[in-house]
Amino acid sequence: MGETLGQASASDTVARLRDAYESGRTKPLTWRLAQLKALGALLRENGPALEKALWDDLHKAPAEAQYAEIGFTLAELGSVQKHLRGWLRPARVAAPAALLPATAKTVLEPLGVVAIIAPWNYPVQLTLAPAIGAFAAGNAVVLKPSELSPATSRVLAELVPRYLDPAAVAVIEGGVPETTELLAQKLDHIFYTGNGTVGRIVLEAAAKNLTPVTLELGGKSPTYVDDSVDLDAAAARIVWGRFLNAGQTCIAPDYVLATSTVQAKLGPLIAKWIERYFGADPKKSGDYGRIINDRQFERLAGLLGAGRLVTGGERDAGERYLAPTVLAEVPRDAPVMQQEIFGPILPFVTVDGLDDAIRYITAGEKPLALYVFSDDARTRRRFLTETSSGALGFGIPLGHIGVHGLPFGGVGASGAGAYHGRRSLVTFSHEKAVLSKPLKPDTIQLIAPPYTPARENLIRKVLGRIS
Repeated sequence: MGETLGQASASDTVARLRDAYESGRTKPLTWRLAQLKALGALLRENGPALEKALWDDLHKAPAEAQYAEIGFTLAELGSVQKHLRGWLRPARVAAPAALLPATAKTVLEPLGVVAIIAPWNYPVQLTLAPAIGAFAAGNAVVLKPSELSPATSRVLAELVPRYLDPAAVAVIEGGVPETTELLAQKLDHIFYTGNGTVGRIVLEAAAKNLTPVTLELGGKSPTYVDDSVDLDAAAARIVWGRFLNAGQTCIAPDYVLATSTVQAKLGPLIAKWIERYFGADPKKSGDYGRIINDRQFERLAGLLGAGRLVTGGERDAGERYLAPTVLAEVPRDAPVMQQEIFGPILPFVTVDGLDDAIRYITAGEKPLALYVFSDDARTRRRFLTETSSGALGFGIPLGHIGVHGLPFGGVGASGAGAYHGRRSLVTFSHEKAVLSKPLKPDTIQLIAPPYTPARENLIRKVLGRIS
């Protein structure tokens, strides 16, 4: 198993990876493709071990582990493998007339040694999916799984050095001290997924070395529902998106905005679909997860009690079980509306209509995702043009994360930077500008001193107009 590394080990690890990178080991396309192929083998050959770890950490059903963690990462991997050669080709750029004859292009080059700091809620996907872009770009990589999902962290620490190049890829296990020491090292990029509080700490640490950072954070992702849609179909999708992984999903619908009339119809339908997915007693369902730890369980239990209970509310601290819970007519100032819930609680907040809903959303921080269930074209257009969010989903929550061509990331307080598909390659690369101009003819002499009246007139009349 991977050992927990302290300060000296973090320093030694980064230094070792730096030596590997500077030797040129990671830059050839053959190395990059070999790591991607090996990562695929790791996932395909160790499904049962990864599934067990995810069950131990989160009570995650094997089927859910496959499509939301292992299968998701394999699909992302396949997309990058298919397109990588084409994405790495230099991109030609037109040179301005003032510089002709010349050729211009951009090339993607690796950054160096990058760190990927992962969260606990999807500990396989959110550790390894960003690494796909880091390997594709030709970097040496430090992986830091979350200590809050210890079973998955241990399995990854065991498997990664068996499959991936141990000279250029490492896993550091541990908690806050180990992460702090990792952040103190001179890194070339930090990719962090988690909450905004820790995101600020990561930014502060990165600033000391001017290290660029990608932040994948969260926030309260709203869902708006009106009476123009099939409410039963909308309820089915909202329940799936909200209660997947027991609600511990950064892009899950955090709350529903609807009129009183829509709430009265939607609430029973939500309750119906909860029972259809997880049975009359979700505690007995092998498909319904558990809260990650006691601290999170107590926090979530403290958010109950607002509004009118539609369904759920049952809890068992010993099992860290919290039933899928729906609260209607929740006051806007209730505690459950003051923080990202990140658990199986779905509050309904009453709005007067579309205008009120948009005002409420735009008055808060920009969310990681926003979901709209409306068949009205004007309503959809207004959400598209009058709100800002990391992603906007019409008729489906979570679905955008599975489209490899779409960038995944936040805006404002919900994150900075994006990844998936080609965007992952770009995130972990430097896009270098390259200009080549022959020494003859030397057209630079047309704009070089001395600035005679004739030359100045040329600059003003010709070059100034076409540059």
